[in-house]
Amino acid sequence: MVPLKKKKLLVLISVEVLAELGSNVSLTLDMSSLGNVEPFVAIPTPREKVAMEYLQSASRILTRSQLRDVVASSHLLQSEFMEIPMNFVDPKEIDIPRHGTKNRYKTILPNPLSRVCLRPKNVTDSLSTYINANYIRGYSGKEKAFIATQGPMINTVNDFWQMVWQEDSPVIVMITKLKEKNEKCVLYWPEKRGIYGKVEVLVINVNECDNYTVRNLVLKQGSHTQHVKHYWYTSWPDHKTPDSAQPLLQLMLDVEEDRLASTGRGPVVVHCSAGIGRTGCFIATSIGCRQLKEEGVVDALSIVCQLRVDRGGMVQTSEQYEFVHHALCLYESRLSAETVQ
Repeated sequence: MVPLKKKKLLVLISVEVLAELGSNVSLTLDMSSLGNVEPFVAIPTPREKVAMEYLQSASRILTRSQLRDVVASSHLLQSEFMEIPMNFVDPKEIDIPRHGTKNRYKTILPNPLSRVCLRPKNVTDSLSTYINANYIRGYSGKEKAFIATQGPMINTVNDFWQMVWQEDSPVIVMITKLKEKNEKCVLYWPEKRGIYGKVEVLVINVNECDNYTVRNLVLKQGSHTQHVKHYWYTSWPDHKTPDSAQPLLQLMLDVEEDRLASTGRGPVVVHCSAGIGRTGCFIATSIGCRQLKEEGVVDALSIVCQLRVDRGGMVQTSEQYEFVHHALCLYESRLSAETVQ
């Protein structure tokens, strides 16, 4: 039988050791076992604060030659990736009743500070403002450069088109099949013409490229119209990475060209199924390539950390983190070849 005072001391030591190690183990204390003598007051661990400080300050700037070297040492990239806090959202942080009905995965939620809010259908209906989507900062911290979102569900297709219209997005990038064992995304666009809530979507033409399909769309609401380009990239396997970074890089360059031609318009919308893995890779590669072009260096660690501040879990696996570095390296070799020419 451990005396009360010793029992209390052991609990305190355990808390301090866990805090010291930055442990992810959640600690549950059974306070009743300590009796009523000198009640123990649990002090919240500073883990969340430490995680946010890491995400806001972590950095490893790589020169072009250092980028080539680091791609060759996958164990270094894997251990670097494992240090990055996920920054997932607790459902209690989202103060909207029944928001769970609009989430494809119950653990993948939009970070409250950067989430996209739809204009409400009426002021009392807070659920109509909710979509599982976040604004994502771009190169040099540019606000609302992208929107990262989940693949639309049968009951969120109208919300998706409302968001594209509301945000005046010039491009949608879809990096998932509709089904990979399970449903990953519903077919949310028409063959020729469809009406989704208040938004009419017209498909003007379809171009089949090597690794993706491009649709030119016109959106109509009342007397107003918007032109939107939809890229559907289907050759990326779920939870894995492609054999080559070339198709992703080409997709990124095409989207970047469209973005530059759409100055003054809203964010580029990117989605896969959950809106964090493949979506994170695409956005991280876009930002990193821009940094390489503008500065001649790249800081993929800082880029991924910035993404996770905006949406938890972006770039989901160490393999995806490596893949981003491979894509950046491929882009760097293109830049070098252009310089030689």
